[in-house]
Amino acid sequence: MTKMDLEKIEKAITMILEAVGEDPQREGLLDTPKRVAKMYAEVFEGLDKDPRQYFETVFHENHDEVVLVKDIPFHSMCEHHLVPFFGHAHIAYIPRNGVVAGLSKLARAVETTAKRPQLQERITSTVANAMMEMLNPIGVYVIIEAEHMCMTMRGIKKPGAKTVTTVARGIYEHDDVKRAEILSLLK
Repeated sequence: MTKMDLEKIEKAITMILEAVGEDPQREGLLDTPKRVAKMYAEVFEGLDKDPRQYFETVFHENHDEVVLVKDIPFHSMCEHHLVPFFGHAHIAYIPRNGVVAGLSKLARAVETTAKRPQLQERITSTVANAMMEMLNPIGVYVIIEAEHMCMTMRGIKKPGAKTVTTVARGIYEHDDVKRAEILSLLK
């Protein structure tokens, strides 16, 4: 496990404040480098975690139909600009041989994956791949919709624009009816 170097982050934030023309000794900024370092430790706490860990414990239930957890809120940091993006994940899977995960584990996998410098596309595929590997379900379908501050507060400046990414594994890759079932449940 890598330990975050909070002192180094504080120095970097002080340098950024100076570089943008601010006075790091100004009253309102005195503790900003320390606060930002603590925030980064929290926001990036998923760097040393593997989302597969949440699927190590499973339950055996006589269930072979869709399990869908929708509207899982998350936030992450765009690795290109180090500004937030946030939204909701929706995860569906069809258990194989009655092997199911605890419902909170799906949300934990999203959160852990999101808590690192990240791309939305990577969160989507990482969660789907972890579930496929650990649960061996008949299929997994992950949909993430998010608003990216790199599009809202800079660049094109289009607040409210949502980015949607999907990953289909197993039966969802080729079965249009099964995919349509999930999409109808999300409406």
